[in-house]
Amino acid sequence: MKKGILDRVLEKVISRKLFVFIVATNLLLLADLSSDVWGMIAVVYIGGQAAVDFAKEWKHGKHVDFNS
Repeated sequence: MKKGILDRVLEKVISRKLFVFIVATNLLLLADLSSDVWGMIAVVYIGGQAAVDFAKEWKHGKHVDFNS
């Protein structure tokens, strides 16, 4: 799958989670975004990414032994 220029730059410079944090914080400061909405953006994005990461690990069969 081809990645866009912005995706390649973000992978090299900063993580996407940090990028979302920076964008949401700028909106909080510059666009009068409420702190509740800022918190929801952070929770939804990080939770969504965790679900995607879990699905990738499950699909590709990487096994984590929780008993050790």
